[in-house]
Amino acid sequence: MDLEKHPAAPAAPAAPAAPAAPAPGGLRASDADRDRIARILADAVAEGRLTPEEHSERLDSLYARKTIAELDVLVQDLPAPGSAAGSAPAGAAYAPAYAGTGSGARPGPAETVVAVFSSSARKGRWRPPAHTRAVSVMGDISIDLTEAVFEQQVTEIEVTCVLGNVEVLVPENVTLRGHGSGVLGNFEVSGNTAGSVDPNAPVVIIRGFALLGNIEARPKLGARLVDLARKLRKHLQ
Repeated sequence: MDLEKHPAAPAAPAAPAAPAAPAPGGLRASDADRDRIARILADAVAEGRLTPEEHSERLDSLYARKTIAELDVLVQDLPAPGSAAGSAPAGAAYAPAYAGTGSGARPGPAETVVAVFSSSARKGRWRPPAHTRAVSVMGDISIDLTEAVFEQQVTEIEVTCVLGNVEVLVPENVTLRGHGSGVLGNFEVSGNTAGSVDPNAPVVIIRGFALLGNIEARPKLGARLVDLARKLRKHLQ
C-alpha cells in the first residue's frame, strides 16, 4: 500500500532585516552638539579667522539646522580648537562625540539659577558663565547683564518657566538672539535696533520654553558696554 504523501511544510518567513544605522552625519543634532559648534565659531572670530559679520551669519543659522552634517558645514573651513592651521577641520575633531561616545558635556563653566515659589536675581558687576540655566516654577528670576564682565564671545541662557516670570536685561550694544516658544505663555526676545550693535560685541543667546509663564529678554536703554574689542581680546588671551 502506497503511503499517503503530505505536502511539504511551508518555509518559515525570513526575519525582517534590522534597519541600517544612520551615518554619524545624519544623526539629529543635540543641544550639546550646537553648543560645541557655537564655541568653535566664537574661537574663530576671536582668532580673526571669521569676520564679525560672518560669525553672525553662521550663528543665526546654527539653531535652525537639524542634523550633525548640517552643523559640520558651518565649521568645515575652520581648524579644530587649539590646533595649528592646516590640521583636521573642527567638525572632524568632534565626530566621535557626535557618534554617541557620551562626550556631551557643554564647554566652559555653567551656572544654574532656580526660583520655586520664590525670587532669584543675578545683577551688578558679575562674570556670567558661558552657559546659565534658569528654572522658574511659580517664581521670579531676574538676570541683569548690563554691568556684567563678559569673558567669552557667546553667552547662552537656557530658560524653563512654569507659572513664573523670567527677565533678562542686556546692554544696548550687545547682540541679543532668541530661540524658544510658549504654551499659554509668552516667550519674547527684543532685538537691538539697527546700527546699535558693535560688531565686536558679545552675543547673548536666549533659549527657552514658557508654560503659563513669561520669558522676556531685551536691551536696557542707556546701558552700554564700552571698548568692547579691547576687553574681549584681553579675556580671550
